[in-house]
Amino acid sequence: MFISISAKRNGFLDPIQLLSRLQRFSQPASVLAPTELLRSGAILHARGLVNSHAIQNNMDWVWPYWVARQFNPHDESFIPRAFALTHINMTHRNWTAVGLPDLDAFPIVDERGLLTPLLDGWSLDAWVICPGKQALIPARLAGARQSMHFNGGLAVITEAVGDWASLNLHAEVVKEGDRAVCRLRISAQADRRAWLALALRPYNPEGISFIHDIELLPGRTGWKVNGREEVHFDAVPDLHAFSHYRLGDVFHLLPLDDPAPKVRSHVGMATAAALFALEPDKRREISAGVPLAPAEQAGDWDRVTLEHGRVRLPDARAQYVWDTAVRALILHSPGPVYPGPYTYKRFWFRDAAFIVQALLCTGQAERAERALDLFPSKQTAFGYFLSQEGEWDSNGQALWAFQQFCQLTGRPVKPAWWPCILRGAQWIIRKRLPDGDLAHSGLLPAGFSAEHFGPNDYYYWDDFWAVAGLRAAAFLADSFGNQATARQFREEAADLLVCIERSLERCAQRLGQPAMPASPYRRLDAGAIGLLTSGYPLEIFDRQDLRLLKTAEYLYDHCLVNRAFFQEISHSGMNPYLTLHLAQVFLRAGDPRCFELIDGVLDLASSTGQWPEAVHPRTGGGCMGDGQHIWASAEWLMMIRNCFAREEGDRLVLGSGLLPRWLASGEPMSIQQAPTRFGTVSVTVKPGPRGAHVHWSGVWHGSQPAIELRLPGHSPLLADPDQNSAELP
Repeated sequence: MFISISAKRNGFLDPIQLLSRLQRFSQPASVLAPTELLRSGAILHARGLVNSHAIQNNMDWVWPYWVARQFNPHDESFIPRAFALTHINMTHRNWTAVGLPDLDAFPIVDERGLLTPLLDGWSLDAWVICPGKQALIPARLAGARQSMHFNGGLAVITEAVGDWASLNLHAEVVKEGDRAVCRLRISAQADRRAWLALALRPYNPEGISFIHDIELLPGRTGWKVNGREEVHFDAVPDLHAFSHYRLGDVFHLLPLDDPAPKVRSHVGMATAAALFALEPDKRREISAGVPLAPAEQAGDWDRVTLEHGRVRLPDARAQYVWDTAVRALILHSPGPVYPGPYTYKRFWFRDAAFIVQALLCTGQAERAERALDLFPSKQTAFGYFLSQEGEWDSNGQALWAFQQFCQLTGRPVKPAWWPCILRGAQWIIRKRLPDGDLAHSGLLPAGFSAEHFGPNDYYYWDDFWAVAGLRAAAFLADSFGNQATARQFREEAADLLVCIERSLERCAQRLGQPAMPASPYRRLDAGAIGLLTSGYPLEIFDRQDLRLLKTAEYLYDHCLVNRAFFQEISHSGMNPYLTLHLAQVFLRAGDPRCFELIDGVLDLASSTGQWPEAVHPRTGGGCMGDGQHIWASAEWLMMIRNCFAREEGDRLVLGSGLLPRWLASGEPMSIQQAPTRFGTVSVTVKPGPRGAHVHWSGVWHGSQPAIELRLPGHSPLLADPDQNSAELP
């Protein structure tokens, strides 16, 4: 009451009344929105508020690439700001992490080589300048070349070329003595006398990151930043300059040799630059290092086995994206699995389930097991697998992930996991609503679910995951020798599925068609993408189920932009991993539209082989979530693996997703030692002018499954159990 009176007295909207009106857009739920999501949103917009004060009235500064484009009225990335209280990167959320296996630190590099060594911290940039104020600044270039290299390590290389100068930036994490160090190697050349500037910047790809203090290290060999972090040069600079907010960007003072050993900015916008002389047409190389952690915490890339799930594709671009995706998953699974290196460097069961599956299917069972070992610590005493309050899909996802491990490795459930599996399944049973005559009777309560479905509602997504979780718990109970409990969980799963199907039948009558809406009370919209989980990855519905196929048909007809699924709810962009969910449903159904979607997602990948969570339909830049989304990488790995070998009921289907243009190339393609729930399989396909030769071998958990060959353009063939190769005309 006091808040309402105070707000009205001061001319503000009544927040209590406003909140009550917001709740009318959703179904009644115990949690309006997850605290974690509100917290992350508050942090994002708090930075956006700082951005609005720091950037637009200082456009003469050197800002990162997203600002250079988003604030440029001549650029298609331009966003008007008149009524925007916060200025957020919404058009170029693209960055790539570098690091070492098992090291829980992910420096990120943006599209123009801006390096942010520390989480949510300041950045290092490089420019070439000359006394006439000409400058080569990568962030202001329309184009630059960037790629990921992984020969013996993991490095992002950015090449910026101008009319009179060039820059090459090489960012990676290496072991140096007893420390793991983020190392930026810079190579520059100009056709005239100039300066290579290594610049310390008070921002990162999200916006402002305060620098209050910068101090030169003894001998001018580096900087101490904010009294804590250090940057070390491998050579003493020829000139050095500081600046603070009132003086403007240090860029405008160059070239200058500042006699002061340090600078302080109470605003938090201190800048510095170390200058190294360039002789005409002579390339100069320098480097800077930022210590991250003790070297003993990090592994080595050359000791990470990449033999399992190794793929050979006749498409260089698809091959490159596969190789980078494998390394992205390894990098982001130092213990827990993270769906991103920056914005999403946190744990969610939803992302973890998909990432763990992809780790398993590419032979990284030890990493998957290590992640699963952490699941019990995130379970409440009541059995709720909690990553975000108010999301009811997590228990099903956690239980399904445990099952995936056991099925794909052929190992029994670990005794340490069983108590939390038991509690997790019982939580689902208790959480269900009572049976009755309502459209949501017997389902899970209204909740926020995945944020890209809309306001709180009775989402079928949650219910399908609950069915899968109960079935997984039954499977695991059987393997643990507890048949009575297994029977109980199977019966509960069957009963829940009956309630779902009864509710879906009411929806079909209301909508006049079998396509499934996101909830019992929604019309068909982009949120229906969540219903595809009934086909992929959970296989609850048969691959030819009319409800599943009509839902996929609706999404294909109404929600595609540039051959990718456009999620208009929340994400407001083309979503790579959801596009691949649609492709997987089409793949199972034998629908060739899966190839169009695979190519659409491939086109969305960055030059470093990564995807943001959602992609701007015009700029091609990230517009939602983390600039490197690991769930998307996981889905690419699962897509390619399933193109070669996928489980369908009690049989293994080979080659059904191999793109026709790959087969038409005449080049061989293969996957080696790919784990499936039947065992580990290797498949080689050699197309020829008169057909295709397919060879396979497996190390099975039990007896060899039925094997069906379904290469596009060839008649399906059920393989003879005594053979391990076949010719398809």
